[in-house]
Amino acid sequence: MRSVLRRTMLLVLCGLPWVAAAQQIVQGTLQLQWGDPAPATRGERATPRFEAWLDVGSGVRLPLDTAQSRRAAGDLYALANRRVAVSYAPGLHAARIDAIVPADAAVARDADRHVSGRVLAAANVQGSTRWVTVMCRFADVAGEPKPRAFFQQQYGSAPGQLGHYWSEVSYGRIDLAGSSAHGWYALPRARAAYVASVNGVLKVDLNALFADCTAQADAEVDFSGVQGINLMFNAELDGRAWGGGACAELEGAYRCMRATWSPPWAFANLAGLAHEMGHGYGLPHSDNADGDTDTHDNPWDVMSDAWRHATHDAVYGLLPKHPGMIQRERLGWVPDARKRVLGMDNRQVHEIPLDVAGLRDADGVQMIVLEGVPQPDPYRTVIHVIEARRRAGAYEAALAGDAVIIHTLQDYGIARSIDADLPPADLSNNEGSMFRPGEIWSTPDGRHHLQVVSATDHGFVVRIGPRPRVMSLPMPAREAPAATAQASSAPPPLLQRVPATPPQAPSGLREPARMRLLPRHR
Repeated sequence: MRSVLRRTMLLVLCGLPWVAAAQQIVQGTLQLQWGDPAPATRGERATPRFEAWLDVGSGVRLPLDTAQSRRAAGDLYALANRRVAVSYAPGLHAARIDAIVPADAAVARDADRHVSGRVLAAANVQGSTRWVTVMCRFADVAGEPKPRAFFQQQYGSAPGQLGHYWSEVSYGRIDLAGSSAHGWYALPRARAAYVASVNGVLKVDLNALFADCTAQADAEVDFSGVQGINLMFNAELDGRAWGGGACAELEGAYRCMRATWSPPWAFANLAGLAHEMGHGYGLPHSDNADGDTDTHDNPWDVMSDAWRHATHDAVYGLLPKHPGMIQRERLGWVPDARKRVLGMDNRQVHEIPLDVAGLRDADGVQMIVLEGVPQPDPYRTVIHVIEARRRAGAYEAALAGDAVIIHTLQDYGIARSIDADLPPADLSNNEGSMFRPGEIWSTPDGRHHLQVVSATDHGFVVRIGPRPRVMSLPMPAREAPAATAQASSAPPPLLQRVPATPPQAPSGLREPARMRLLPRHR
C-alpha cells in the first residue's frame, strides 16, 4: 500500500500522465476550502474560489479536481473533514477520480446510502463544538486591529454573539462552550511569503498560514478537544476570507480539523465569520436561479449572501442571518417532527401550518420536502424544500420580507432559491423569490402544486397537492417590466406562479416519514 501511495502522490503532484491498467485507491482526510470575496461595498471583488484536497498525512496534500470530485462523491460536502478513500481510474492522459467514499468509522447517517456506497447526508454535528481563535500578525505588518477581548467576546452567549447564534440556528443542538481567543502572535515570515502573485492572480498559501500561526500559539494554547480554529490576520489575504478544513502538527500529533482564515474586514463583521465557520462545519454555498457563477446572491441563507439584508450591531458589525433549512438538515438539526416529506406520487391534498424556520421551540412543521422522480444517479434527483421566513429577532429582522421561500436541490448538493420572475433576478431579494398568501406555485414536472393560503402568528398555512386541472388556458409566466427587463443567458426559472383553483377538501396528514436529504434509490 505504501508503494502505491508513494507512486500516486508522485503522479498527482507532478502532473504526469497516468496510463496504469489498474484502479488505484488512496486514503486521506478530505479538505474542502471555500474562498469568499469581500462585500461589493469594498470596491472590485475577487471571484469566489473552491478547492478540494486529500491530506494523506505529514503535510502531503493531493489536489483534487473539483468537478470530478463532485460527481465521484455525489455529495462531496457530506464528507468534509472526514477520512475518505479516493479511487483513481486509469485514463488516456491522466488519472480520473471515479469514486470518493468514507473510510472512517461509520456514523449514524451513513446508514442511508445509495447502492453505490455514496453517503446521502452529512454526519450529525451535535453537542459542544469548541473553537479557538488564534490571532497572528505578519512579520512585516505591525498593527493589531482588534484586542484579544473583542475576539473572546465574540464567543459569548448573548444575542449577537457566536455562542448565542449557533445555539439558536441549531435549535440548541450545538454550543461553543469552552471556546477562547489567543494572540496576537508574530508569524515567522512576511506577508509576501504567504500571499504571492501567480500569473497576475493573488494566491494565498492557507496550509502554511495554518501551520505557522498555530505553531506560534502551540506552547500557550491547549488544542486538545478543539473542533475548529479561527485564524485572524492583521492584513489582507488574497481579497477573500476562507473557511473549511486544515491539518498541522498540534499537541505533538498531526491533526486535521475545521478552520477559517479571516482578514480584518471579515472578522470585524460577525456575518462573515459565521459564514466561514459554516464552511468549517462542512456546509457548502447556497445559490439562486440566475445561472451566473456568483454563489453569493441568495440573501435567504448565511451560506450564500451573508452581507446584504443583515442586521447590524455597534460592536460586532453585520450579524449573520440564519442558514436555510437544507443547511440545517445537513447537520442533523431538524427534528423529525418538524418535517413533512411528500412523495413524487402524492395524490392527496395537504393543508399544512408551516412555522417560521427561526422558531427554536416550534411545535409544528418547519420544513416541507417535495420529492421528484428518482434518477439513476440519486444525486441528480430533483427535490424542492419549502420553508417560512419572517423579519424578527437579532438576526432575521432585516430580511427582504415575510414569505414562504422555496429551494431546489439538484446539483450534487447545492441548494438554489426559486425565483418566479422572468428573467430571474441577480439578487434573490425580489418579489419573485417570496411567495405570499394567495399566490400559487407548481413544480416544473407538474407533480406538486402549492398555494400559500394565509399568514399565521407563527408562519403561514400552505396547501399542497397534485396540480389541479383547469378549463382555461394558463396565463403567461410573470415577466419583468419591459423598461427593466434585460437579456439574460440564464436558464428559464424552475418554477412559475400559475393561476389555478386549488382543491377545497384538504385531507389529514400522515405520520412523517424519516427525512432524507436525497430520496433512496428506487
